Amino acid sequence: MAAYVFYNPLAGNGSGETVARDLTAQMGEHYLIDMTKITNYEAIIAGMGTEDYLVIVGGDGTLNRFANETAKLRIQQQILYYPMGTGNDFARDLGKETGTEPFAITNYLKNLPSVEVKGKTYRFINGVGYGIDGYGCQVGDEQKQIPGKKVDYTAIAIKGLLYDYHRTKATITIDGLSRTYEHVWLCPTMKGRYIGGGMMIAPQQDRLNPTGEVSLMVMRCKSKLRTITLFPSIFKGEHVKKVKHISVFSGNEITVRYDEPSALQIDGETIVNVSQ
Repeated sequence: MAAYVFYNPLAGNGSGETVARDLTAQMGEHYLIDMTKITNYEAIIAGMGTEDYLVIVGGDGTLNRFANETAKLRIQQQILYYPMGTGNDFARDLGKETGTEPFAITNYLKNLPSVEVKGKTYRFINGVGYGIDGYGCQVGDEQKQIPGKKVDYTAIAIKGLLYDYHRTKATITIDGLSRTYEHVWLCPTMKGRYIGGGMMIAPQQDRLNPTGEVSLMVMRCKSKLRTITLFPSIFKGEHVKKVKHISVFSGNEITVRYDEPSALQIDGETIVNVSQ
């Protein structure tokens, strides 16, 4: 029985390979595989024995990458996960901490929801949205290019609320029923409960819901000051009590359309200039 350890060298602010090597130091037979260099997952999986297993080392973006690049494959081996990213919202949703022992995630990668953006379809494991969360990921990506710069997504969001990000008008359609909201700051669609490194956007969302339903949360407010006072409550999931400014819906087919292009995030990965 051998472990096939797939790691993202860019995860954890560039510490992915070091962490993966440390993890395998106490393993028996194993193979270290740099995910950024894989061109044929099918060939790798086909070469594995039925008793072998996979270990994914990285963060939410790494899991997203694996889920999308293996979407058409039938993987019979057990899949484990070792969280070591900067956000780790998937692990948090399962009550796991960074650096915990690798744990099984095979069932969590089945029947994932998908989003279509600019004609391309992506699966997602945590959440997808554009608004200040997409803005935060875009700014975070820019800051990661600065040597030694530690990215603080909470600080980015607060600065965006105060100065740089402008609320928009959004039209959402859930299973055929449309609603339009003014002064929208956040409008993510959620498979899990968390995004943004600990924001409990959808506290009632169950990622193993047999119906496959996802949750959508709309946060709208004309006042920047009032929005800032609401923001901290998201980390505990208490924002859903503020029904004047917060609405949460569930459904199977969701469309979100903004009145102007904005950055969109899919499990923390950014796509810019998206309107729908």
